[in-house]
Amino acid sequence: MLRLGATDIEASHASDLADFIGVLFIGVLLYYLAKLIIIRVLKRIAKQTKSIWDDVLLEKKVFNRMAFLLPGILIYQFAPATLEEFPGLVISVVKVTNLYIVFVVLLIINSFFNAVYAIYEDTEFARLHPIKGYIQVAKIIVFIVGGILILSYLFNQTPLYLLGGLGAFSAVMLLIFKDPILGLVGGIQLSANDMVRKGDWINMPKFSADGTVVEISLTTVKVQNWDNTITTLPTYSLVSDAFQNYRGMQESGGRRLKRSININMQSVKFCTPEMLERFRKIRLISEYVDQKEAELNTYNIENNIDDEVLINGRRQTNLGVFRAYLEAFLQNHPMVHQDMTLLVRQLQPTDLGIPMEIYVFSRITEWAAFENLQSDIFDHILAIIPLFDLQVFQSPTGDDFRKLSDN
Repeated sequence: MLRLGATDIEASHASDLADFIGVLFIGVLLYYLAKLIIIRVLKRIAKQTKSIWDDVLLEKKVFNRMAFLLPGILIYQFAPATLEEFPGLVISVVKVTNLYIVFVVLLIINSFFNAVYAIYEDTEFARLHPIKGYIQVAKIIVFIVGGILILSYLFNQTPLYLLGGLGAFSAVMLLIFKDPILGLVGGIQLSANDMVRKGDWINMPKFSADGTVVEISLTTVKVQNWDNTITTLPTYSLVSDAFQNYRGMQESGGRRLKRSININMQSVKFCTPEMLERFRKIRLISEYVDQKEAELNTYNIENNIDDEVLINGRRQTNLGVFRAYLEAFLQNHPMVHQDMTLLVRQLQPTDLGIPMEIYVFSRITEWAAFENLQSDIFDHILAIIPLFDLQVFQSPTGDDFRKLSDN
């Protein structure tokens, strides 16, 4: 520079700038060198180890973001020495470098939290105790602390001074972070009381949610409905509102089947000897028919009942025999849970007939298989009703009125 006619001061300034540019260039080279080491060396080491920690840390780019620290640290260390002739520029460069380092550290911590969550999700314990909400809370706290440090450094104030000033904006902060705060409270209650887990089948009509919980986060719970749509619920709503969780049914190994069929009351009658003889040929109730008939005959004889009048004494009805058959049929069904409630009962008669209700538990809890079982059982019931001289009640159809008109 002196040979080009520059003064000593100008030559010194140019030399400092050249040194600083050289430091920048070396910092960039160190970054790419570190990245190359991470990609080639660390990946190769991670593949050879049995631990999944190193694989996840590489996948979530924790080490990649650490490489960004090298240029910042290098510039922070050598900027004062290379820019001696520019004291004002040194202050600015150091301040920007510090902010850069803080920002990179925040990104590294964020990636580390993502790695911790990914590793935790692969454990069996994760299904029982989801931690995504807690991870999100930790991230919020870290970024708030980082933001306070950045602001305090920019305004040359201590972090305590800024924290004291935040008290005046507490109401605004509560309003801004209302959903995360409610979500955190709701998430803690859900986890502490074991109200819902990932993979649970829940039903919440208020939000049209009926399906499997696929994600529990700080502010939302995602439910994949049976039509494959996704319903997003506020986390706190699972605490403040009612919902139905089918986990107990799935863990018990029995799913309730509760359905009734209406019997035409006009088809109910006493059993004739011919009917009883026909019923004795049904394997499941042949023994029942004989025992019941013997019990009733003994009662009628002991009480001198006149058999010529049907209303006198006690007699079997086709509806009673039909109910006994249903109980025997369900007790012998391999897919009906015999250790849980098994009940066949008449409900209050209505203008639609006599409801005959089946109340049992199946050994199948999976939805599609359960529906098939339920359909098979009622297919059989509908088919055998006429064999007991009974009729199913249903409202008249247009075809019924047409036949009546034709007659």
